[in-house]
Amino acid sequence: MQLVAVGALNVAIYKRLKQTLGRQRPYARHKDIHLGAAPLDWYSFPSGHTLHAAAFSILLVSYYPELSWLVLPFAFLVALSRVVLGLHYPSDVLAGAVIGASTAFASLGVYSAA
Repeated sequence: MQLVAVGALNVAIYKRLKQTLGRQRPYARHKDIHLGAAPLDWYSFPSGHTLHAAAFSILLVSYYPELSWLVLPFAFLVALSRVVLGLHYPSDVLAGAVIGASTAFASLGVYSAA
């Protein structure tokens, strides 16, 4: 249930931010950046993939620390891939990671208090 709650909250946060801020993706603003994968929407900030990867990685590692060797590099590679594919600026993935980590840590506090 915790993963679902955090996931739903994160979707609401990043969709609201993307619609409000409307930051164009790097490939759309800079002709020298080539698109490496089809975008899921029009806007860049924040990176939803990175946001979810960070949040779910933190939650998974908090319950199964022995998986950190697998989960943490995966989250890093998700973030890196978003920039390499021309879909996000580094600040987009950094913001996504911070938001995802924040919601994950907040949910750990809520669920541990319950």
